[in-house]
Amino acid sequence: METLIKISQFILSFSLLVIIHELGHYLFARMFGIRVEKFYLFFNPGFSLLKKKIGDTEYGIGWIPFGGYVKIAGMIDESMDTEQMRQPAKPDEFRSKPAWQRLLVMLGGVIMNVILALVIYIGLSWHFGDEYIATEDVKFGWVFNDLGHQVGFRDGDIILSVEGKHIPDASMVFVQIALTKSAEVTVLRDGQELSITVPQEAIASLLNSPDFMSLRIPFVVRGVIAGSGADRAGIFPGDSLVAADGTQMLYFDQYLEYIGSRKGETVELTLYRNDHGEKAPMTLEVEVSEEGKIGLEPYNITRYVPLQTKKYNLLTAVPAGFKRTGAEISSYWKQIKLIFTPKTEAYKSLGGPIAIFQVFPHFWSWEVFWRLTAFLSLVLAVMNILPIPGLDGGHVMFVIYEIITGRKPGEKFMEYAMLLGLLLLFSLIIFATGNDIYRFFIK
Repeated sequence: METLIKISQFILSFSLLVIIHELGHYLFARMFGIRVEKFYLFFNPGFSLLKKKIGDTEYGIGWIPFGGYVKIAGMIDESMDTEQMRQPAKPDEFRSKPAWQRLLVMLGGVIMNVILALVIYIGLSWHFGDEYIATEDVKFGWVFNDLGHQVGFRDGDIILSVEGKHIPDASMVFVQIALTKSAEVTVLRDGQELSITVPQEAIASLLNSPDFMSLRIPFVVRGVIAGSGADRAGIFPGDSLVAADGTQMLYFDQYLEYIGSRKGETVELTLYRNDHGEKAPMTLEVEVSEEGKIGLEPYNITRYVPLQTKKYNLLTAVPAGFKRTGAEISSYWKQIKLIFTPKTEAYKSLGGPIAIFQVFPHFWSWEVFWRLTAFLSLVLAVMNILPIPGLDGGHVMFVIYEIITGRKPGEKFMEYAMLLGLLLLFSLIIFATGNDIYRFFIK
């Protein structure tokens, strides 16, 4: 059932994004009197699952559940239908229209994807508002994985700024570090401010390390697994752990590392039974399993750090939606630049369809669904505007060239450029899918 929910969200979101994108091309083409021969969700080589012709346009659903397209008369596109281009141009064809109209037709998909994300973000702000942990409330600092330690961070560091800028939302700290070349991070450690530089060479590994950093929490017991070593020793929910084998330990990450190193042994844990009215510390002997576990679940960060909530009415939700849309476009554009910067090796983090599928949760949440759909809509917009033949940005590039020089690229040149662009795109898709397979099934 969980897999079915993920698949349903993926297909629904992806189908909506494709329809909206292609609708942008369709509407601008119709606006300028250009004939649209086909409007398809998914690709249909050989045959279609469903199709119906209304006027000059055939509407349908293809059998390959990936992407979609509109076939605009008089245009060399991914269908590579060059036969039509050998005939004399007709007034209702793309090639017969002024350059500025053709430019808007090609930008239509990107424009609609941005509008869709904007509308979703406005709606989300209005209905749900924003919940976040403020970075100034992170009083226990952060915990880092091995990569973080290699870069120079230490568990308990409190991050003050990235590139001299304060990041109000704690969840965005990692994003800012990951998307900034040679990011300079200012931290507070043992009462002193220090500067740590994250080198470009670490970016590829960092982008593939979702556990690079997490908020540090004290170890107050939320739950005890029945029959575990902690249960047999008499540890109860609400107990606060403060030491292990006589060494002071106040935080969950410290116990995770220490107990993991004592597999199959017995440890002495010192704790306070605060929730039971007992003030004096007590020490219990706890058996560690062969897996390095004792069967305790800690409270999450919201027990110690308040969630900030920002509510919007419809009027204030509009600028909030614009701000979020602009921030997401800027963030993803930085990721694209990193991918095309070989020194960062960020291309190793490039993901394909499997990676997109994996971001959807195994439970149904309309809030999560719409947030992911808005983000993916902007991803589709940014990717499509890249100046690669076969993408909208490739067509835009040639039209802008025509506007500037007054010369239209030849049809043969356009055919070869389209073939080269499609070869590049298929190579990127194969590479990204290979990354997916390696990350999710091999690594």
